[in-house]
Amino acid sequence: MASRVSKLASAIKENPDDSFSKFALALELLKVDEVQKARRLFENIRHNDPGYTGVYYHLAKLYVEIGENKKALKTYKEGIAIAEEQNDAHSKSELAEALLMLELDLEE
Repeated sequence: MASRVSKLASAIKENPDDSFSKFALALELLKVDEVQKARRLFENIRHNDPGYTGVYYHLAKLYVEIGENKKALKTYKEGIAIAEEQNDAHSKSELAEALLMLELDLEE
């Protein structure tokens, strides 16, 4: 685990604009409960590479886990809009389903 984290961190140092490496590092950090570090990476990707559709699902899911449901709802909706712009039906469907599940959970 630590070797993957260090390899990904090195890749980011070499190429700070590499959204894929940041995304992969954030996922690895979540595995070791480094939630705030993962959050910063996901938010960085969303800010600097808003077309990176994969980040919206994971960032919104993280927001739900830490109790920031308003941010999660907004993030799912942003992701759906980006997926629509990119004609990415698969991502749009995943995001819409996750959004619906969150909305249903919040109604209870």
